[in-house]
Amino acid sequence: MKLLVKSILLLSLIMIVSSCEKENLMENEFASFLKDYEAKVIPLSKKSALADFDASISGKDSDYKKAADYRLELTKFYSDKEIFEKLKKFKNSGEIKDELLQRQLELIFNSYAANQLDEKLLEEIVNLSSKVENKFSTYRAEFDEKKYTDNQIDEILETSKNSSQLEKAWKASKQIGAEVAPDIIKLVKLRNEAAGKLGYKNYHQMSLTLSEQNANEIETLFDELDSLTRNEFAQLKSTIDEYLSKKLNVPIDKLMPWHYQDKFFQQGPKIYDVDFDAYYKDKDVVEITRKYYDGLGLNIDDLIKNSDLYEKEGKYQHAYCTNIDRLADVRVVCNVKPNYRWMGTMMHEFGHAVYDKYLPEELPWTLRQPAHTFTTEAIAMLFGRMASSPEWIYDVIGITREEKEKISGESFNSLKLEQLTFSRWVQVMYRFEKSMYENPDQDLNALWWQLVEKYQMIKKPEGRDNPDWASKIHVALYPAYYHNYMLGELLASQLFHYINKDVLFNENVTDASFNNSEDVGNYLMEHYFKHGAKYQWNEMIEKATGEKLTAKYYAQQFVK
Repeated sequence: MKLLVKSILLLSLIMIVSSCEKENLMENEFASFLKDYEAKVIPLSKKSALADFDASISGKDSDYKKAADYRLELTKFYSDKEIFEKLKKFKNSGEIKDELLQRQLELIFNSYAANQLDEKLLEEIVNLSSKVENKFSTYRAEFDEKKYTDNQIDEILETSKNSSQLEKAWKASKQIGAEVAPDIIKLVKLRNEAAGKLGYKNYHQMSLTLSEQNANEIETLFDELDSLTRNEFAQLKSTIDEYLSKKLNVPIDKLMPWHYQDKFFQQGPKIYDVDFDAYYKDKDVVEITRKYYDGLGLNIDDLIKNSDLYEKEGKYQHAYCTNIDRLADVRVVCNVKPNYRWMGTMMHEFGHAVYDKYLPEELPWTLRQPAHTFTTEAIAMLFGRMASSPEWIYDVIGITREEKEKISGESFNSLKLEQLTFSRWVQVMYRFEKSMYENPDQDLNALWWQLVEKYQMIKKPEGRDNPDWASKIHVALYPAYYHNYMLGELLASQLFHYINKDVLFNENVTDASFNNSEDVGNYLMEHYFKHGAKYQWNEMIEKATGEKLTAKYYAQQFVK
């Protein structure tokens, strides 16, 4: 009997050792795969990022061609079917137990899964995307025999009281839509074709799934946001209409999209008695940004040195941040002017930049990135909001205490209007894009205005049947992304609340500048940035704030 027991124990021990050896063998094989993967993808990713940066600041066809070639090469790298089969073997084995290896496998698998299509289709998508990007970068709106930059169009829409000029400027800003709409529809169909071959209903569904998001959950969240903001926004919209009617001498029922001081009515007009532009006029917004982040213990001197921050001919007219090598080379592109918009944009983009810069070098390359695209948006938004904060303007720009008190109520109302207006705009973008990918052959012009009228409560100009939707660059070049801006806003409010209550121990959480608060920088580095993509985004948020993502702090801030 004892001999039998010993034999069973010995057999069990052999089976356990054999199983461990098998697991170790699989993990060792994946670790070896990672070394080969990184040796190839790291230099290729760096070359592609540099080429994109160079093209965006030069506007040259040759630079865009070079960027497209590298982008295609990188896409082809992730389309390798033999490698994808290896990844499937690793994933299906269930034998990768080490948490760091397991997480890298998940992210790399998703990257390859999104690119498992034939080479010809890949090349067509990349080249067409580059062509559309080039058109957006180099296009200048035109009316009255004069060409205008985006900044100039924005200035007219924000400051002019002449309805005829406003109409011309707004319609000119939409001219690019007709130029690119056929290519965008073609891109949508190509992307859908690619997604269909991978077993997805369409590209939009595939993108959400492979970015670790659930389409049904996003839909539910946006329905909740609609319900949460509709009545409050309707009241604000009435206030806006009354103000603009009086200012522009236009009857309320005659107000048109060009009267709302923005190409898309995504930020909300300036209706309250606080002129944020006045606080930044003749100010060096780049230096203000540098000093502020330095005061948090998040130095950005090197980032500014590598960035391209001012207007020039042919340059990309918007703003973005790029991490060239997932190490020290992080760059920002802006077209800075001394005004409120660009102050907020600088704070926003360098919010992205400090997240990238302070990702720990010891993390594996695959995990040395934000937990999710919207977790970096949250940091950008947290700091971008500061440009309209009376406390921040007082602490950083140097207005008097009396001035701060004077503008406090109006400043909050402005931020509330900006947030709720943006919330409604995102409803349009998300629902339009989702529907467009579900059926790109429908009447997209009509769909766009149906959504604008429903969620933004803006009237369609009588008889207008133009591809106005195509004039928004994100529809063409950043598919299935825009909803992340709203998730970022929710998380920004959650972080703002947590930092005030649990890091700075402030009782008042309605306004705070964080100026010269190294505790804030330390918190972000130690509890937010340091995780990189080590954890799924909601797990990371819970580790950083004690709760999973919730809308309650956004509601506490802006819906009262």
